[in-house]
Amino acid sequence: MEVAEEIEIAIVGGGICGLATALALHRKGLRSVVLERSESLRATGAGITIRTNGWRALDELGVASKLRQTAMPLQGARDVWLNSGKQREIPLGGGETRCLKRMDLITALAESLPRGTIRLGCQALSVRLDSSTSSPSLHLQNGSSIKAKVLIGCDGTNSVVADFLDLKPSKLFSLSEVRGFTMYPSGHNFGNQFVQVMGDKCTLGRIPIHNKLVYWFVTQKVMYGRGGLEVPKDPELIRQLTLEAIKDFPSEMIDMISKSDTESLSNTRLRYRSPWDILVRNFRKGSVTVAGDAMHAMGPFLGQGGSASIEDSIVIARCLAQKLTENYDKKSRARHIMMTKVEEALDKYVKERRMRLVLLSTQTYLAGLLQQDSGLMVRFVCIILMTTLFNDMTRHTRYDCGCL
Repeated sequence: MEVAEEIEIAIVGGGICGLATALALHRKGLRSVVLERSESLRATGAGITIRTNGWRALDELGVASKLRQTAMPLQGARDVWLNSGKQREIPLGGGETRCLKRMDLITALAESLPRGTIRLGCQALSVRLDSSTSSPSLHLQNGSSIKAKVLIGCDGTNSVVADFLDLKPSKLFSLSEVRGFTMYPSGHNFGNQFVQVMGDKCTLGRIPIHNKLVYWFVTQKVMYGRGGLEVPKDPELIRQLTLEAIKDFPSEMIDMISKSDTESLSNTRLRYRSPWDILVRNFRKGSVTVAGDAMHAMGPFLGQGGSASIEDSIVIARCLAQKLTENYDKKSRARHIMMTKVEEALDKYVKERRMRLVLLSTQTYLAGLLQQDSGLMVRFVCIILMTTLFNDMTRHTRYDCGCL
């Protein structure tokens, strides 16, 4: 029988959250291994908006300065209603908001990690607890297995680690979102403002990354019947269907999508974990926990999914480092004492993150209900709740997850 490899801290998933968690642990002197199922690092979704709270966390990781050179700061945002032409300035919350290429963020995090931290082509199939040591054991597709003292699932909405924790699967909004880039070699004239145009059946958002590159998204209501639940994956088909959906939009926006980079195009059904699940679920079993989308998948309506994941990485690294260096003498090296400290650290992490994530997920959930085909009564209740609970619409951007 093959002997399982032993690792101190194993992180499942080499996306933004997994890499940020590994880097945060590295900054605290804790070594980890990131297990990524793909054969190369990849980033779906083209662009990612980082708000003030996210930049604060990236500063802690030591990668913010480099990333700021790749994206201009946004100075404002505006909603436009297609039918009436009505416009409304919307606050960004002060501070700093920029839109990054996801791949730039992935690359910056990966390049800051020690060599050998990331293992590609390692797909996790299942997790179980070792009966003799109570350590988590991770079984991989290639037939090998890994024993870890700490296991952190950063493996997205279809998380193997979340399944082990008996978390309910994330749910689907009746919305899909197409995302892509358009390059303007001679420069665009859109300034540094986020513009969102709302039509009857879809919403188009445009965010400049720098003076030649624009990130855009089109959010559409999912049409049931006649194969409407199928989300196309072919880039050219995605483009043609998107152009059909926005045929009544301004010509500059139609031109933007016509000239988009085909390789950047993606179409995704929007998912979420309900706020009440985040409030009551147990996010730790033994020395196993989750972070990022595996813990709190949320719609893109606040631009906080990525930033919240980076916050997770700061908090979990800080909690682990505090407990593992607490009175760390020779006597405390006994395995059962060490595992107790790990569990205490993970409990502290979950407790610190829970209410922040409940509030974020509630606000995004209500925003999602308002965008999809909800009944008049549901819309009325959503508006009342948004007004009551989130009268300061940008408060979430001023959150501080603290220092590493």
